[in-house]
Amino acid sequence: MTARQIAIDGPAGAGKSTVAKLVAARLDYLYIDTGAMYRAVALCALRRGIAVDDAPALTRLAQEICIELVNEGGEHRVYCNGEDVSAAIRTAEAGNAASPVSAVVGVREALVAQQQRLGERGCVVMDGRDIGTKVLPQAECKVFLTASLETRARRRALELATKGQNVDIAQVRHDMGERDARDSSRAVSPLTQADDAVLLDTSDLTIEQAVERILRLAGR
Repeated sequence: MTARQIAIDGPAGAGKSTVAKLVAARLDYLYIDTGAMYRAVALCALRRGIAVDDAPALTRLAQEICIELVNEGGEHRVYCNGEDVSAAIRTAEAGNAASPVSAVVGVREALVAQQQRLGERGCVVMDGRDIGTKVLPQAECKVFLTASLETRARRRALELATKGQNVDIAQVRHDMGERDARDSSRAVSPLTQADDAVLLDTSDLTIEQAVERILRLAGR
């Protein structure tokens, strides 16, 4: 029987979103991009001038704003208070702000509660940094997706460049390394591999190879 809940965790640039979307499409499951939810909070905070270390204000923001994940014509869109922020949350600025914002206890509590409600429906593929350990600890299939820092930085730089952003790969690598350290050392729900998760290094895998391995792990 195919797993009804598939949890995919891993560091930035490992290919979680790309792979998770394809796995969900192949299974006709709901794809839930939890990283996009934290990026949406971070983007809103930046726009409102809320400091990334202002925990009370960030907590109120996470509790108040409406984040929607929608599949439109095969594309996954992210809406924040009715605005399509799918492109805006993918900037380097939003990504860097998302890491400290996601470390705020109140922000995580607010978003994890939303994510768990979505996961309870079953037939979901959810990716992030604490899905297998915190959000869906009961998931039948857990994967920790990773790749070398060099590979991840190259992928992220290419992604940003294709969106027309000026890219300094050395800066991307530096920022990604710092984010890895923050995510892994934070006190609340740090980035870590669940004890029962399967480690999958995609450094030398194509996207399709990674997708096929996860589908096999899920029982497809």
